Amino acid sequence: MNFYQEILTAKKMILALAPMDGVSDFAFRSINKKYGQMDLLFTEFASVEGICHSRSTQILNHFDFDETQRPLVAQIFGKTPIYFKQVAVLLCELGVDGIDINMGCPSSTVSGHGSGAGLIQTPILAQEIIQAVQTGIKDWSEGLNLEDCPDISEQMQASVLVKKKKFALIDAKANAKANAKAYIKRQKLPTVSVKTRIGYAHEEIASWLPYLLEMRPAAISLHARTFKQGYSGEADWSVIGRAATLIKNTDPSVIFLGNGDVSDYEQAQKKVAQYGVDGVLIGRASFGKPFIFLPQEKRHQFLAEKNIFQIALEHAQLYEATYAQDEKYSFLPMRKHLAWYTRGVKEAAIIRAELVRTNSALEVAQILQKYHLNEKND
Repeated sequence: MNFYQEILTAKKMILALAPMDGVSDFAFRSINKKYGQMDLLFTEFASVEGICHSRSTQILNHFDFDETQRPLVAQIFGKTPIYFKQVAVLLCELGVDGIDINMGCPSSTVSGHGSGAGLIQTPILAQEIIQAVQTGIKDWSEGLNLEDCPDISEQMQASVLVKKKKFALIDAKANAKANAKAYIKRQKLPTVSVKTRIGYAHEEIASWLPYLLEMRPAAISLHARTFKQGYSGEADWSVIGRAATLIKNTDPSVIFLGNGDVSDYEQAQKKVAQYGVDGVLIGRASFGKPFIFLPQEKRHQFLAEKNIFQIALEHAQLYEATYAQDEKYSFLPMRKHLAWYTRGVKEAAIIRAELVRTNSALEVAQILQKYHLNEKND
C-alpha cells in the first residue's frame, strides 16, 4: 500500500498543496503544512536537463524538506528519459516519498521545448519518461548509486550529501562514501505519479489518459484546463468527472486527484462527492491563506487565535533562516508572499507597498509593528 492509499484508508479524501513554480519552496510548504495540515505536499518543479547539465547546485534547493513535510512529492520536468532515470536516483537518495512528472505546465519556455504540457502531443515519449523514472527507482533499490549516474556531476552528488545532513535526513557522522559503495537493499521506494492537463488545444482525455494508465503510475493529478487555456477561463470539472470514470474503469488502483479553481476545504469536499475524484490539489487559493485547507469550524478557530501577520513574519523568518547562507541568497522571492498576506486587510495597499520593498525579516517585523499588525488576537 503506497502513501496515497494509506491516506484514503484513514480519510475520505486527499487534500494536497499543489506544486507551483517559484512559490512552493521549503518555507512556503512548511508554513502551509503547519497551519493548513493538508495531507500531502508537492515541491515546485525542477528540470532534469538542468540538474544533469548545470554547474550550479542551486536547482536542488527545490527539493529541500524535513520530516514535518512528509509525505513529500518532488516534481520534475523535461524531455530526456535517461536524465529522468538519473534524477530519480538522486531523489531516492534524498529520501522523498514520491516523484511526480510534470506533463501539464503551460509555460512557453517549458512546453515549447517539448516538456510539461508539450508531452501531451508526444504520448510515446511520455510513456518512456514514466518508465525511465520507474526504472531509476528500481535500479536504486537494487544498489545503483549516484556515482553510477554519468550525468550527475560530482558537485551535485556532494550537494545531495550536504542537504541530507542539513535537513537531518541522515546521520551527519555516517560514512557516506563507504555506504555509497556498499550494496544496500533499499526498502523505502518513492511512488511515481503524473500531473497533467485535460488536453493540449482541446479536451482529449479519452486519447491521452490511456497512455498514462498503461504505465500504471501510483497517481494522476489532472488540471481541468487545456494547455491553450493556461490559467484563463474556468476549470472544467465535468471533464474531471469523465476522467475519473475512465481511470476507475481502467485501473481502480490509480489514485486520481483533481485540480483547478478550488478555494477551500468545503469546495474540495463537494468536488470529491460530485466528480468521483480521490482528492483535490489546491494551489493559488492558498496564497497568504494556509488555513483554507482546514474545515470551516477549524478555520474560524484558527483566525480567532492566530494573527495572519504573525504567520507572515514567521514565514519571512523561516525563509531567511533556510536560505540566507546560500551564495546567491536574495530576500526578493519572499516579497510576493508578504503581499499575498495583506489581501483583505484594512489599508492593504499602503502596507503592501512597504512590505514589497523589504530586504529582511527584521524589516518585515518593523513594518508590522508600525501598523500594529503582529499583535496577538484578543
